[in-house]
Amino acid sequence: MAKTIMIQGTMSNAGKSLLAAGLCRVLKQDGYRVAPFKSQNMALNSFITKDGGEMGRAQVVQAEAAGIEPDVRMNPILLKPTTDVGSQVIVNGRVQGNLPAMEYYRRKRDFIPAVMEAYESLAREYDIIVIEGAGSPAEINLQENDIVNMGLARMVDAPVLLVGDIDRGGVFAQLYGTVALQSEEDRRRIKGVVVNKFRGDRAILEPGLKTLEELCGVPVAGVVPYLHVDIDDEDSLSERFGRDKEPRLIDIAVIRLPRISNFTDFSPFERYENVSLRYVERARDLRAPDMIVIPGTKSTIADLQWLRQSGLEASIQKAASGGTLVFGVCGGYQMLGRHISDPEQVEAAGVTEIDGMGFLPLETVFQGEKVQTQTNGVFSGVAGLLSELNGKRYAGYEIHMGRSEEARGALFSMGNVYGSYVHGIFDEQEVADTILTALCTKKGVSFESLGTFDARAYKERQYDLLADAVRAGLDMPLIYRILNQEV
Repeated sequence: MAKTIMIQGTMSNAGKSLLAAGLCRVLKQDGYRVAPFKSQNMALNSFITKDGGEMGRAQVVQAEAAGIEPDVRMNPILLKPTTDVGSQVIVNGRVQGNLPAMEYYRRKRDFIPAVMEAYESLAREYDIIVIEGAGSPAEINLQENDIVNMGLARMVDAPVLLVGDIDRGGVFAQLYGTVALQSEEDRRRIKGVVVNKFRGDRAILEPGLKTLEELCGVPVAGVVPYLHVDIDDEDSLSERFGRDKEPRLIDIAVIRLPRISNFTDFSPFERYENVSLRYVERARDLRAPDMIVIPGTKSTIADLQWLRQSGLEASIQKAASGGTLVFGVCGGYQMLGRHISDPEQVEAAGVTEIDGMGFLPLETVFQGEKVQTQTNGVFSGVAGLLSELNGKRYAGYEIHMGRSEEARGALFSMGNVYGSYVHGIFDEQEVADTILTALCTKKGVSFESLGTFDARAYKERQYDLLADAVRAGLDMPLIYRILNQEV
């Protein structure tokens, strides 16, 4: 069976996901077969595996860092919030239905067999499992039925690294308070604490680190710097939403829907030096972009209502009538159609039907069974500004509850409005290059002035840079002693 190490955090967004990805890469570089694992993930940013299973994006990133194919066993339970008090529950890649938060909490332990089966199966195939916790183990109101932090650590007998976020302040209180709130048994599982997202000279921290070790009774296993690597973020806490980018030579505006999902679809455009990718949630901030993107969403009807009430729908319609390229993906694609109906209340939005934006002759009906499949092929029948996509290859995945009978091919277009059900449709470098070339031609500027790159080599380089920082920041001899149960 595999050796294991678990990374827990003092809070959400303490940097667990990225640290786990970095550790996966370090261990891979050191010659181990390593796999990530997170028993329960709550995120709208998901992925479809080759066999059609749905899993959280963070474990996909960690699998990529480990050099292996993403597998739903790495994330056996995925919760996708549908409302403020309920989520769609996905077990082993398949939808089980929507549950209110309290109902899921009451039934949480029923999912332990699925969690353990997934973990034990991975542990038979790999040398090391890097486990990521969720939120914080100090949430004492949730400890009784916990299956993702200390509860899971007990089930799989995992040693724990506890990570605190110094960038948000109070890291010593975070770490000591979290340790102090554990039972004696769980405190013994914590083999080291890590100060994450540090900027500055470590020597300044040393007095505090010594005191922290005395208080917690465990060593400081590392001080990891604030990482400047271009790796997909997991959820809405992503820093990219807060970037106040000024328009560049080519300006792309992504509508930041309240329930936006799979926003990593657009990250390929961020890597061109003279392309701005802005996330917009107010009509006055839309300005005059070269391309407007309406992204996927976990609640198409509710977010279409928000788009209408915010004034952004009217702004998009005005821009489209002036010739601006408008592109909808998944839920955004459905919004571009004539009508959306949800007779079975699949989305639980309280509305059974709504008129769409009317750009495309699309009628969407939500049904109980989810479409979730990887897809690839060659574009054909694309008209208008993006006609040069014809003959180019695409690859991605579909994940949606709505069916649109009129949807044909990977890309549906009318005039300067385009829509697709394919997440990851821009990932192939030739696709992104072709779209940007079309925008440059329309604007009268050269594509070469945007700057280009080798996307695959770039991604691998980012994982290596992450591993370099994690290796330098962690006490790796201690990490290996922890893995070997020598401490």
